[in-house]
Amino acid sequence: MIRHILLITFKADAAEADIERVKSAFLQMPTAIEGVVSVEWGCNDSPEGKNEGFTHCVMMTFKDEAARQRYLPHPKHDELKAIFRPILGNLIVLDYPILTPHKAPQPVTAPR
Repeated sequence: MIRHILLITFKADAAEADIERVKSAFLQMPTAIEGVVSVEWGCNDSPEGKNEGFTHCVMMTFKDEAARQRYLPHPKHDELKAIFRPILGNLIVLDYPILTPHKAPQPVTAPR
């Protein structure tokens, strides 16, 4: 699987309704494009103040490389870009392969 992360700022004059349209378009991707496993949308609420001005995040999961390659030129992705780009302030994109999910170690109990 491949994780696709976007850190987003919107232009100061971006209307909330337009941001909601972008959100809705992202959240429809798993039903629109084969191999898009999941999409999450979030707004920064960290108290640490380390977001460097980024206010929103999208996290997508692709089934595999073939799914990512289907997504990039897909007409639904093009439709998303058409409504996203006019209100986009700044964007960071980071993709990485999900090699092995990390599981927290089980607590060790002392023998009695």
